Amino acid sequence: MSAAGREFLKMHGLGNDFVILDARSRPLALTADHVRAVADRHTGVGCDQLIVVEPARNAVSDAWMSIYNPDGSQAGACGNATRCVAWLLMQGGGGDRVVIETVAGLLDAESRGDRMVAVDMGPARLDWRDLPLARPADTLHLPVQAGPLADPVGVSMGNPHAVFFVDDVDALDLAALGPGLEHHALFPERANIEIAQVLRPGRIRMRVWERGAGITRACGTGACAVAVAAARRGLSGREAEVVLDGGTLSIQWLPDDHVLMTGPVAVSFAGRLDLSLLP
Repeated sequence: MSAAGREFLKMHGLGNDFVILDARSRPLALTADHVRAVADRHTGVGCDQLIVVEPARNAVSDAWMSIYNPDGSQAGACGNATRCVAWLLMQGGGGDRVVIETVAGLLDAESRGDRMVAVDMGPARLDWRDLPLARPADTLHLPVQAGPLADPVGVSMGNPHAVFFVDDVDALDLAALGPGLEHHALFPERANIEIAQVLRPGRIRMRVWERGAGITRACGTGACAVAVAAARRGLSGREAEVVLDGGTLSIQWLPDDHVLMTGPVAVSFAGRLDLSLLP
């Protein structure tokens, strides 16, 4: 078997899975076609997002992280991927703290034990311009409806989220409702769609339709958005356990409005991508 190709690592956070490429010493110029080829679960490796780790672009960060959706589009933030990349950087550098730079800004991460990582996802942005929306609107009560879903809360975690509170998240056909809501006219950059059920104050069940990816087992920024939305609606406090299809994340909306997310990471396997899949 030939060793030609590009090394990759397959990781996941609560089932939200990633193909991670290290381009810090060997640059990589990806096109949307390359991303789609690698992300395809039948003919590629398969993933919810393709992650490229690149050299730091300033003096305070340890690396730059680029995030690509399976449809080839680029994402601004991904909490589960940030934890995975932070863990890799800490393993490689021997420390317990790193700073990762993304298009959404600098993210501080630290180890919280065996394969547990906490990430400061930055401040929750709540103005309509921050999501962004196509026109001014109250982000606590967005004028969006699709079937049984209505009156979502808008939150930006470096990417746009619309959070719908429902009585039973498992009773709704998210696969049918998600695409239309993602592309709703109010969201010029599309949106991540969360349906959330408050089990009790401090514990929230959530399912997610990610823009450009569809239904995923977990979404870190989505869990942050759900916790913030629940606190804004008075349905929970500023700390919550968010239960996703793949497991549970601990979310704290801190007094400075930054959102701290803590959860596990896992390595699935390593391999080499055939040269036909990448430049």
